[in-house]
Amino acid sequence: MKMKLTALLPLKGHSERIPEKNTCSFAGEPLFYKILKSLLNSEYVSEIIVDTDSHRIEEEAMKFSRERIKIIERPIELRGDFVSMNKIIEYDLKHTEGEHFLQTHSTNPLLTTRTIDAAVNKYFQIIKAGYDSLFSVTSKQVRFYDKNGVPINHNPDKLIRTQDLPPVFEENSCIYLFSHKSFNKKMRRIGGNPFLFEIDKYEAIDIDEEIDFLLAEQMFIIRESSR
Repeated sequence: MKMKLTALLPLKGHSERIPEKNTCSFAGEPLFYKILKSLLNSEYVSEIIVDTDSHRIEEEAMKFSRERIKIIERPIELRGDFVSMNKIIEYDLKHTEGEHFLQTHSTNPLLTTRTIDAAVNKYFQIIKAGYDSLFSVTSKQVRFYDKNGVPINHNPDKLIRTQDLPPVFEENSCIYLFSHKSFNKKMRRIGGNPFLFEIDKYEAIDIDEEIDFLLAEQMFIIRESSR
């Protein structure tokens, strides 16, 4: 019997760079529909907690499932653009009896149910091996420098091919998996001994600015039309 978990999906109404980003039309429907559908199709997700300050988002989300979706109204003190996501998670965990959690964002619309399930399956394997959490990453094999022009991951005197450089991993904000216990220990979604779960860089596209939105939308349309 598969272990189940609770998904945490924060969805605020306001956004700074793209106005009302979560409800903007993306390939014909509100952006947050994409990740919500992927979570609902997961064989591991028993409940989805939507944390929001928007009545519109609440109404739209509840159209999908009143049995599997729970709305948590975000309190005034946790609203705004500078509140740590760990603080929001801390608040949400006080309103659920779940043991294991998956947190993701609507700004990852290309994230598939298949990848979500693969990550969850891996999580339940690695916690038996001593890891306390999992988060998704994207591998980078390019030449990095710090702000002073000092090489970070390569030697300019030995100009090896970029594909031969040791990979550096970017936290891509697509998937965070953790337990109630591990979160309470560090008060953060990434525990003290996390496992890095690599996913495809295209699937991991995160929408931050308008150009990201346009790129992700076109890639989504192309992917769907090829199926």
